[in-house]
Amino acid sequence: MKVRLTDYDENWPEMFKAEAEFLETIFSDEIIRFEHFGSTSVKGMKAKPVIDMMCIVKDIEKVDSFNGHMDSLGYDVAREWGIVGRRLFRKGGENRSHHIHFYQFDHPEIERHLVFRDYLRVHPQEASRYSRFKEDLTKRYDTTREYSLAKKKFVSDMEQKALRWYKDINSE
Repeated sequence: MKVRLTDYDENWPEMFKAEAEFLETIFSDEIIRFEHFGSTSVKGMKAKPVIDMMCIVKDIEKVDSFNGHMDSLGYDVAREWGIVGRRLFRKGGENRSHHIHFYQFDHPEIERHLVFRDYLRVHPQEASRYSRFKEDLTKRYDTTREYSLAKKKFVSDMEQKALRWYKDINSE
């Protein structure tokens, strides 16, 4: 799939909210809460225009029972897709609009994603640096696969910085 990187869109928070409200009608009591994360959740960041949503649930195994219904609604059912204990649904086919990541309430990936998001929100200079890095990558890589692989180390390093920041502010 071709990399699509765009300027921040003021509609992204509303797109998140609308999708959360829709998913609530399907999963109802299974969901504890929704979180908007990833670059579309950070005001001013350049991003692939795909809303990353986190649905934190009571029991991840129960999510599997919704696969047929989600498929009938046009969602790609990607199951764990490389992260044990996650369930991933993708909306929009080749023109994706949402990635919906389901995690059980005690999954360690939840904190990593949310700390990174919060770090970027509180440190606009880091968000800007990350945006510039992504822009540079789009000049060198055409596909999302190549692009994602190329940004992996940069993101991992920044996530570690974010986790140290989080630990520091919570140790005071």
